[in-house]
Parts: sequence; structure tokens; C-alpha cells
Amino acid sequence: MGEPPLKPAKSFALFAALKAAGSLVLAAGPAVAAPAPAAPAQQPPAGSYFADPAHTSLTFRVNHLGFSHYTASFRKVDARLTFDPARPTAMKVDATIAVPSLQLNAPPAGFHNELMGKSWFDAARFPTMTFRSTKVEPTGPRTANVTGDLTLHGVTKPVVLQVTYNGGYPPMSFDPGGARIGFSAHGVLKRSAFGISSGIPAPGTTMGVSDDVDVAIETEFSSKHVPPAPAKKR
Repeated sequence: MGEPPLKPAKSFALFAALKAAGSLVLAAGPAVAAPAPAAPAQQPPAGSYFADPAHTSLTFRVNHLGFSHYTASFRKVDARLTFDPARPTAMKVDATIAVPSLQLNAPPAGFHNELMGKSWFDAARFPTMTFRSTKVEPTGPRTANVTGDLTLHGVTKPVVLQVTYNGGYPPMSFDPGGARIGFSAHGVLKRSAFGISSGIPAPGTTMGVSDDVDVAIETEFSSKHVPPAPAKKR
């Protein structure tokens, strides 16, 4: 024979007990299952930083005949940054680029020398170009417009770079450079404004090399100055 049915009073008591137990489980569940909040990532400190030559590139592109964007770069870029994440408008950067370090992709014989000549960079008279920031205007949590004076070919003009802060970390035992931060930047300038007008196409044509120069920078800065490795002897 089966067990006798529960009386109504006992049935109600059992139901109430089960409901209370379920409520306790549901209440305790989030506390048990929720992971502990992650510790905030350590941030790089404010101070002076130096461009890491192994992780810095300065490239530019010009329109060639309307057929392609000819791309070249400068290998020797030296820069110092005053970094202050709490006061981005107070940040400053000062960069020097060696004009003869222009690197070309499979240039024809004599082409590099031609570009270093009087019709183009005139590197004998103007062996360096410099950029010194004058204003930083934040445009987002990690972006800013950086205005600065660019001196190129003996002419100084203001240019604006759109800069993105890519992040960083405080000094780490594995990094001899100490704290490290990274940026990407982009800007456009007219070379004719700096007295370099050779080969600019006539109005309405693309037969030549564009006046507009598209500049892209990828760089990392470290809190300790790490000089580049000496060039290998051939």
C-alpha cells in the first residue's frame, strides 16, 4: 500500500520550507558565482619619455601620377615627450628627424641623391627637420589634436597631428627601457608651403607628384633613454 497523503497543513508547511530554501539559494547565488572585481591595471607614471628607435616609424605618402601613393620613410627620428596623463593639455613633444635618413623602396640609381639635392630637400643646407608641439586639444578619452611648429627646408609652419594614445605600463623587470607608452599619429601638409614645389602637377592634372603629403607615425616612448644598436659593419 502507498503512503497516506499529506494533510493540508503539513503540505503547506513543506511548500513554505521549500520556497524559503529556494529564496536563500537565489539570494546567495550571485555572491557565490560572481568573480572578484579585477584589480585596476597599473598605469605609466608622468615624467620625461624618450622615443624608442626600435619601435618608431615615420612614413609619408604622395600621389604619383594619380596611379599610386608612393611611400617612403625616415629612419632616424629622435624625440622627447613630457607625459602627464592627469593633465593631457600640459604634454609636450619635441622631435628631430635626420633628412638624409630618407629610406626609399628600391630607388633607381641616383634617385636618393636627387631628392637630397637643391630641387627637393636640399639636405646639405637643411640636414634636419624638427617638430615642437605648441598645443594639445583632447578630442576623446585617448585621442587629441596636437598642433606644433614643423621646420622643414628652412621654413617653419604650424601643422596639426591627430594622435591616439594606445596605452602603456609602469616600469617592468623585463623591459630595460622602464615605463613604456605608445602612440599613433596622422597628419597632412602641403610641401609647397615649405618651399618644396618640384614636380607638383599643373592645375586639373595628376601628371607629377602631389602637393599634399600624408604623414603617419607609429611610436613607443620609454622612460629610460635606450640608444639604438650600432650599425653592423659590412
